[in-house]
Amino acid sequence: MLTTFYLIANIMAVKVISIGGIALFDAGTVTFPFAYMLGDALTEIWGFKTARKVIFLTFLSNIILVVATSIGLILPAPEYMAETTAAYACIFTYVPRIVAASLLAFLGGELSNAWVMVKIKEKTGRRHLWLRTIGSSAVGYIFDTVLFVIIAFAGTAPASDLLTMIVAQYFMKLALEAIGGTPLAYGLIYWLRKHVETEEANNG
Repeated sequence: MLTTFYLIANIMAVKVISIGGIALFDAGTVTFPFAYMLGDALTEIWGFKTARKVIFLTFLSNIILVVATSIGLILPAPEYMAETTAAYACIFTYVPRIVAASLLAFLGGELSNAWVMVKIKEKTGRRHLWLRTIGSSAVGYIFDTVLFVIIAFAGTAPASDLLTMIVAQYFMKLALEAIGGTPLAYGLIYWLRKHVETEEANNG
């Protein structure tokens, strides 16, 4: 699911949302915090080493996305599908740059998010899950947002818009994490702990 949400966010990132004529954030910002939420649950239950493996698997999945969609660009299409072909090219010609930005941002953001979450857990144990999810995301989103916006949109948007996008995306992601991601993380982690502990008891 983490990989799925991340791939969706990359494709949605092609569309930039503008309010009042100012480019604020890409549409992928809406789904991206849920990928972080799943990463938090993964780290909480199985630790940093397992989370790191999934992070690199997601990295590989994104590379496959770029290769596959790029192959689709060069394959021939019938003339009566010209409009659809042009739409496909419009979206997926842009995706490689988005994904390149997202890959670097993802590695920096997710790895720092998982590492900080583990460090906070060492201090708090199982208590204060909200502090771990929000605190780790607050750090991870700095790496993720700054790297993503600059690499993905530098040269295509004014510098003032880039700064606006960084600030807006950071706080939008953090707000979605706090309002939606953290409550879902509580439920998912509770379910996973119960499931894992039951499985371990049965195997033991």
